[in-house]
Amino acid sequence: MKLYNTSWGCYVEEGARYYPIAGERWDAVVNRQDLKGFLASVIGSAQSVEEIKDILAPVGCQDVWAAGVTYFSSKRARMAEAKDAGGGDFYDRVYSAARPELFFKSTAPHVAGTGSEVRIRRDASWSVPEPELTVLANGLGEIVGYTVGNDMSSRDIEGENPLYLPQAKVYDGSCALGPCVLVTGEALAPETPIRLEVLRGGQVEFAGETQLSAMKRPVTELVEYLFRENSFPLGVYLMTGTGIVPPDAFTLAVGDRVRITIDPIGTLENTVSKAG
Repeated sequence: MKLYNTSWGCYVEEGARYYPIAGERWDAVVNRQDLKGFLASVIGSAQSVEEIKDILAPVGCQDVWAAGVTYFSSKRARMAEAKDAGGGDFYDRVYSAARPELFFKSTAPHVAGTGSEVRIRRDASWSVPEPELTVLANGLGEIVGYTVGNDMSSRDIEGENPLYLPQAKVYDGSCALGPCVLVTGEALAPETPIRLEVLRGGQVEFAGETQLSAMKRPVTELVEYLFRENSFPLGVYLMTGTGIVPPDAFTLAVGDRVRITIDPIGTLENTVSKAG
């Protein structure tokens, strides 16, 4: 089942039909006990429609956090970009350490949904999308679903000094989620693909693909570390890292369209603009 947030309220999708969840806001829905069972009851009682409009980011009051260096390809890229600054070894240590790298990414009002704009910093010269499986955990720290995430990053700023990570990662338009939350009590299969396409002038400028099996750490471990000394009464999103790294010569341009697909969740699509 897929859960959508729209300007008209919440909907659950099943069998290419959409069922409205009457009288409940997003935060209340995603924190319900036995969420999957509740959504099944909605499907059994609500009148369905064939399509929904005005899809928003699947966020109410949830913050978005992120994990870094969870794929070998990401570790290698981070080490290369930070080598001249003397920080390359940091990423090798993080990849091999027991404790994962976790950092704050975005507040709910700053999260873009599918069809909205993401942005590149005005003071950055090397910007990339980072396609990531993103988990939704409820207030009890239980993983209740999955969505598609885009962790926009300024690689030149992060490479200049690892301590500049917040500036490279956290700015207006740097985070997108959507198009929905896949609600399931099961972990996604290791062979689940993550696909990225960047279109420029209608042509594919870059494309890449990876699988969840390339992730070094299980998502349950990442969520457990996030909840160790943090509380999220209304739940939280956690991006789980990227395994697709464009070549060094690639940087995003204004007008690019970024498409990230994770089956069976769907496709998150955003247009790139300049920040500010």
